[in-house]
Amino acid sequence: MKFAITSKGDSKSNTLMHKMRTYLQDFELVYDEEEPDIVISVGGDGTLLYAFHRYSSRLDKTAFVGVHTGHLGFYADWVPEEIEKLVIAIAKTPYQIIEYPLLETIIRYQNGGKETRYLGLNESTVKSVEGTLVMDVEIRGQHFERFRGDGVCLSTPSGSTAYNKALSGAILHPSIQAIQLAEMASINNRVFRTIGSPLILPAHHTCMLKPVNVPDFMITVDHLTLLHKDVKSIQYRVADEKIRFARFRPFPFWKRVRDSFIAED
Repeated sequence: MKFAITSKGDSKSNTLMHKMRTYLQDFELVYDEEEPDIVISVGGDGTLLYAFHRYSSRLDKTAFVGVHTGHLGFYADWVPEEIEKLVIAIAKTPYQIIEYPLLETIIRYQNGGKETRYLGLNESTVKSVEGTLVMDVEIRGQHFERFRGDGVCLSTPSGSTAYNKALSGAILHPSIQAIQLAEMASINNRVFRTIGSPLILPAHHTCMLKPVNVPDFMITVDHLTLLHKDVKSIQYRVADEKIRFARFRPFPFWKRVRDSFIAED
């Protein structure tokens, strides 16, 4: 088996990374940063997001596992005290593959023919470069609303506990094949009106955003923030690709939600 390790970059994470690499090589596993079968993320959820985007071209061949060295994360489910146990599991134990849905973002431009495609593990957001964002929202090719406000957020179920939650979106179990649309500070009065509630779209539904006035936007995909000019439309849907996690033990998602947001002990 070939493996790679990504680190948050702090001294604690780097120390664990080097220790795990040595242990796994002692078990005759091969370190390969180009074509790994398994990628170990040491740090937090942000570190795993970085690893996901680095290996997004080989999602059907690479599985991910996370070790968290800071606050409890939703992707990193092993702690530093367990690395010997994790190393033995990777080296000796057949692991279960769990697949979770991703967000496909396709940005099309006014100059015709050109488009840019991104995959997101958490979410994508759209904001105006200046002033209020005004977008026509289409669902399954039908006009749904004209949004006016600070911006919109499209998230995966895995990302529903991140920015989406801060926007009062629903928390979805990451196995659900869906995406969620949440509004940022929408303008609602007797002249302008939006739905005002998060929308959960199944895998066979597409959400299209079309500019009404200005064509330039700040668009994020996970940790990436880019300025896109002359935008004709932004299309969102559940991607055909999936992220694959290597599971060596049960992952109690709702317990993780409780521990992150409710538990005081």
